[in-house]
Formats: sequence, structure tokens, C-alpha cells
Amino acid sequence: MIGWRFDNSYLQLPEDLFASARPITVKEPRVSVLNNRLASELGLSSDGVSDDTLARIFSGQELPEGSQPIAQAYAGHQYGNFTMLGDGRAILLGEHCTPAGQRVDIQFKGSGPTRFSRRGDGRAALGPMLREYIISEAMAALGIPTTRSLAVVTTGENVYRTSLLRGAVLTRVAASHIRVGTFEYAARLRNPDALRALADYTIARHYGELTDSPQKYVEFLRAVIARQAKLISQWQLVGFVHGVMNTDNMAVSGETIDYGPCAFMNAYRPDTVFSSIDHQGRYAYGNQPAIAQWNLARFAETLLPLLSGGQDEAVEIATESLNAFVGEYQECWLTGMRQKLGLTTAEEGDPELVQSLLDWMQAAEADYTNTFRDLSEGTAGSNHSESHEFQEWHHRWMDRLSREELPIEQVRSAMCKANPAVIPRNHRVEEALAAAEEQDDLSVMHRLLNVLLSPYSPPANSGDYREPPADDNNYRTFCGT
Repeated sequence: MIGWRFDNSYLQLPEDLFASARPITVKEPRVSVLNNRLASELGLSSDGVSDDTLARIFSGQELPEGSQPIAQAYAGHQYGNFTMLGDGRAILLGEHCTPAGQRVDIQFKGSGPTRFSRRGDGRAALGPMLREYIISEAMAALGIPTTRSLAVVTTGENVYRTSLLRGAVLTRVAASHIRVGTFEYAARLRNPDALRALADYTIARHYGELTDSPQKYVEFLRAVIARQAKLISQWQLVGFVHGVMNTDNMAVSGETIDYGPCAFMNAYRPDTVFSSIDHQGRYAYGNQPAIAQWNLARFAETLLPLLSGGQDEAVEIATESLNAFVGEYQECWLTGMRQKLGLTTAEEGDPELVQSLLDWMQAAEADYTNTFRDLSEGTAGSNHSESHEFQEWHHRWMDRLSREELPIEQVRSAMCKANPAVIPRNHRVEEALAAAEEQDDLSVMHRLLNVLLSPYSPPANSGDYREPPADDNNYRTFCGT
């Protein structure tokens, strides 16, 4: 890949926060997919570079000039239980600086063991890496902050999970990989200088406007809370279920990170869970806002020594900041829901109008995405076979829209920009992964991606991609480790 401009500012932090690492040698690397659109955005070009060279670059066999590979240390509350962790199968090559001045992490996922692998092999299978590629690019197209996928390369070697699977390496691009768990790790070092250095570095990198603030750590906490409130509201508005909202999977930059057992909800049910290991529904769709606040409480705890010289005052500041999450989340979510319903003004009864629709959708097991898109396109409410409850709600909604005093064509156009016609339907994702894994056929994935990259105005022949599966109740996802 021509155009790398590596820097390694993370290496300026205390050495306890990372360890040197190097990608393993693999037998026969081969490019499965290369994200040329993202490469162009990063100021990179593969013109004139052979497929073999690209495969060697994106499998870690040829390290770019200027890169200094490391594995980052972090901790995490996993399903509520604290664990010291770290990059067990990921290696950060360094930070690429784009021609536009943007700094992004370039990370390999599945490139072999590190100091933090905890007896794991550090490798990854093709299916989960392609899943992350599909979902992360779909999220970006939906306008939701996310890490991105630059390439997936097969290794020519198998990895063993419950069976033998094709090995692969994903190249991930992120604003950074600094997580809530990174701060938990730093706090457990009992080294105030390391914690302060991490906080100062993160502020400079992601919240530069706070660098010279006299209350920068307090404002930093509040800014992270605000970004997470907005991010989680965006997940909820499109029916995205992350699946494993451990604190090590929450990036302080405000990006969605770590696409393991994630999926999109079809029929509207707040208790929707896809992850095969989430037996209690801790990370169910409807629980995501509360879990985000819980994770942020763990983040606030790490910052207590920086918020105030006195413990009681620090706790009071942290508590006040955390209490703002609910209001900020609800404001972002309601604003988004108004947009989904074509409302440009605010009225007192709007929350009840939204909730009434969701209640009907849950009772009727209506498809979440298609219901909103049908409302956008004017195809909902005209069917006499629809329930009395829905017809009654539809009448109230039309009455509410009448007070907007906007032409219905303008309303519907705005709604179509807020309500995707297509999402990564679970059965379509599985279809693409099966073709790639079992038949080495990537055409199914490319057709799916072609539709997902224009979710609000998909190609004319994409109608089949809007259809939910016949039965999604038993669909389960796996983290791939």
C-alpha cells in the first residue's frame, strides 16, 4: 500500500500500557477483500502494487516503514466481572496520518499471540473477520461513528475453534483503540503519573478543545459521557445490538468498536439478544443505554484522583456527571425519533406518540426497520387489514404531522434520509459468510455490500435485501475467539 505516513505517539506513554509485538509468519497470505473506498479516504493507493505484495502487507509479513508494532494493555468488566486483559490477538502497527491531518490507528486483528494472549493462539477465523468488515462498513454508511475495515487477508492456515476454520487477518482503522478498559488498567497500576499521562494523551488526541481548560478532567468525563449518549441513541434508532458491551469494548473516542456477536434486530422486541453466551440478557437491545451508563460509571471511577483533590468532592462531581447521561441520551434518542417520524418541531406529546408506536410494534411483532421505512414511503396505514390499534395510531400521527405545515412530499423525503431501507439482515450476512468460507465465493458478500453502502437510497434491484428472515427467533451469534 503506497502512502503510509506512520507516527507512534502512543509509545510516548508509560511502558506499562503496552508491549512490543510482531505479527506471526503465515503460510500463504491472500487478499480476500480490500476496501479501496476507505483507502482513498486515508490517502492510500494500491495502484501498481501486486496482489502478492498487498497480501504480505496486510498479513503483517512486510511491515510498513515507520511502523512500530505493539499490543496495548487494558482491563475490562466482562459481564460485570473485572479482568486484566490486553490485546490478545491484535497488534497496533502505529498511527497513520492522512494528508488531511487526521490521525488513525492501523491495527491487525488475528495476527498471532502477544504478551496478553493468556494461552490463546492470537489468530482469527475468516468468518468473524468478514462479519466485522460487513457490519462496520454498514454502520459507517448509516452515519454511525465506528471503526472501519481496510482489508481481510486469508493466511493459508487453519485455526481451531470448535472445528477447523480458515485463518484470516483483519486490518482495522480506528480513531484510536483507547477504551474505558484502558483507563481501568491504568488505574489498577496505582501509578498516578501513568493515569494522568493517559488522560492527557487522550484529551489531546480526541478532545483537543479541552487541553487548556482549568477543569479539563471534569470536562473530559462529561464529554465522553455526551459522546456515548449520542452513540448509543444512534444504535437504538437503527435496531443495532452490539452483543458484548464489556468496558473493554467501549472506546472513549465515541466510536463503535469490536464487532463480535453483533446483529440487527428484525421484529421489535426490547429483550432481543443474539449472543450465544449472553444467557441472562445483560446486553439485550433494551438494556444498552443502562449498560452504557454502568460502563461510564467504571470510567468515572478511574478518573476520581484527577477530578478533585478530595475524595468526597470527586465522587460528587462524578455522580453529577453520570446523572446527566440519562437526559442526554433521551434527548438524542427523541430527536432521532422525531426525525424518523418526520417531525421538525417539538410537542409535549411526542414521547407518548413514539412509545405508542413501539408498543404496537412489539405486540404485533412488526419489523422495526420496515415499519419506519413504510411510514417514510407512505405505504403504511393504507392497508385495511392492518389492526385497529395501528390505524388509530396512524391517525394521531397524521394529525401531528398536519401541525408541521410542510408538504407531505418534503416530509417523506426527510424521513427516507432518517430511516434506512436496508440493514445487514442476519440471514443475508450468514449467506455471504457461508459462501466465502465454504465455497471461497466473495461475490455474495460484494452484492450485499453494494446494497448496504447506500442504506437510505439503495439500488433499484435491492428489494430482496429488505425482507426479514422467515424465522429469526433462534438466531445466535458468536464472538469468534
